[in-house]
Amino acid sequence: MTEIILMSDPEVAAVPVHDRDEPLVDVRRDSSLPVDPRKADATGAYAHLRAGVLERLVRAQSLLPDGLRLLFVEGYRPPALQRRYFEEYTAEMRALHPDWDAARVRTAASRYVSPPELAPHSAGAAVDLTLVDADGRELDCGTPVNASPEDSAGACYTGAANIPAEARAHRDTLGAALTEAGLVNYPTEWWHWSYGDRYWALMTGAPAALYGPRDLTD
Repeated sequence: MTEIILMSDPEVAAVPVHDRDEPLVDVRRDSSLPVDPRKADATGAYAHLRAGVLERLVRAQSLLPDGLRLLFVEGYRPPALQRRYFEEYTAEMRALHPDWDAARVRTAASRYVSPPELAPHSAGAAVDLTLVDADGRELDCGTPVNASPEDSAGACYTGAANIPAEARAHRDTLGAALTEAGLVNYPTEWWHWSYGDRYWALMTGAPAALYGPRDLTD
């Protein structure tokens, strides 16, 4: 199995950011993608992405087999919310493994929640999504979106072997379209894909990230 580079790896933090100053746009504006309300917030932040990322998602959707569509779950995440998620999951890991040192806890936490200073979601560069059929029914991809490694026995990992063949086929269909459109996957989360962030730059060999953390009001 190929070694997974986690968000907490120093290689990710070392990637420079040359922000394009591209706007965050509302994915709901033209109904090009179905948007699930499960992560909805009062400001609608969850439904925003950098314009270039949305363009690539629309292209990925066009590459899917007939009758399938992408289901958008969450895009932009304000830095304060990202920090809260990371701190909460870090506390969970610390409670589960009281013998671990701080570095090991941080590494384990980054399998599921990105460190806030590096988070692709806070740059508007990442999206959590899945597949639906023509009737809007969510396809089985092995685990729910946002299943943790602990809750899923590791089945949330994109390459996990402990999922049914049909779920594997759905993940492969999703991944083929998104990869063709230029996005990269975070391999501990089959639903998490990004474009233009530091992780994307490291995985593709780009000299710099295109998007860094920003405020929705910028």
